[in-house]
Amino acid sequence: MKVMNKPLLAAAMSAVLMTPAAFAESTTYNIDPDHTSVIASWSHFGFSNPTATFDDASGTITFDDEDASASSINVTIPVDTVDSYVKKLTNEFMNEEYFNVDEYPEATFKSTRVEEAGNDEYKVHGDLTIKGTTKPVTFDVTLNKQGQHPMTKKQAIGFDATTTIMRSDFGIDKYVPNVSDEVMLRITTEAQAK
Repeated sequence: MKVMNKPLLAAAMSAVLMTPAAFAESTTYNIDPDHTSVIASWSHFGFSNPTATFDDASGTITFDDEDASASSINVTIPVDTVDSYVKKLTNEFMNEEYFNVDEYPEATFKSTRVEEAGNDEYKVHGDLTIKGTTKPVTFDVTLNKQGQHPMTKKQAIGFDATTTIMRSDFGIDKYVPNVSDEVMLRITTEAQAK
């Protein structure tokens, strides 16, 4: 059996260590509010499933495709941007029985742990704060795409995320249970590298 000489072995080892995977590291992206939608959906007396949207989400996504546990997300959502597409209800959402936006103008989500779930899917665990109350939630997340953005030429990333919360956990329980306590949250986002 032929033994590789030391200089050749060192060169081979250097080549392995210089591969992109060896230098893989987390990248931090800024959330693009113009291409991010936050959508809430609930049951209205069992007859329909209305939605409301929130605009101008901001924050950062740190993503490591080699080690999901090194990833994190930090999002701020201005609650006073809520739009239920029914003017009277949108106005109600601003008051104390709902979001009380004068005192609590923002909702936030800060991840505490990210784990892979296979096939570009992840479980993102974290703390959701609404109306001054913080509760643990888990988002089911799908990586849509990662790569150079064709317009900005920056590295970009996009995700869809869903979770279901109990609104009464956050002190928003008007009309429960006729209007469902369960609210589905869906976030679709694009973010670009800093």
